[in-house]
Amino acid sequence: MKMGSKKQQKAYAAIKELDICNDLSTYNPVLCGTLPIGIDVVGSDLDIVMEVQDLDHFEERLQTLYNNKDNFTLKRATIRGNQVVKANFFFSNFEFELFGQSQPVQKQNAYLHMLIEYKLLKKDPILKEKVINLKMQGYKTEPAFCTLLDIPGDPYEGLIQFGVEEGIVTEVL
Repeated sequence: MKMGSKKQQKAYAAIKELDICNDLSTYNPVLCGTLPIGIDVVGSDLDIVMEVQDLDHFEERLQTLYNNKDNFTLKRATIRGNQVVKANFFFSNFEFELFGQSQPVQKQNAYLHMLIEYKLLKKDPILKEKVINLKMQGYKTEPAFCTLLDIPGDPYEGLIQFGVEEGIVTEVL
């Protein structure tokens, strides 16, 4: 991202300025989503996923570090049976979403989706423009891919299953 598009460079600078990778290093933060793979549109956020074993401590840490940022919100939820903590805020013209759950980052859906999408885009570069066009019409990323690839059912589970079937990822979580 440091050497990517202008938007990627600006995102990199914002992440560096916030010092997220240092301040939250114990949680193995990884930027996921559309910006790293170049299929972002206006309004795309910066999703940073982390492995968190102590959600209470993580909530406190996020509150301490980012509660002074624009539109800061913090919530705990259960997603697909897993307790998660999510913080959202705006900084340097980007919306950030910091997401923590007890799974290793490389086994989290956001990471797996990004990996599958990246490999599909490398295999079929024409797919990039088609995905971006659907996103500009209001589609979320995973539903856009599933629409274009005729993957039925829940797009978040379907994309991972497709990735397993295609040999892109090796396990279903």
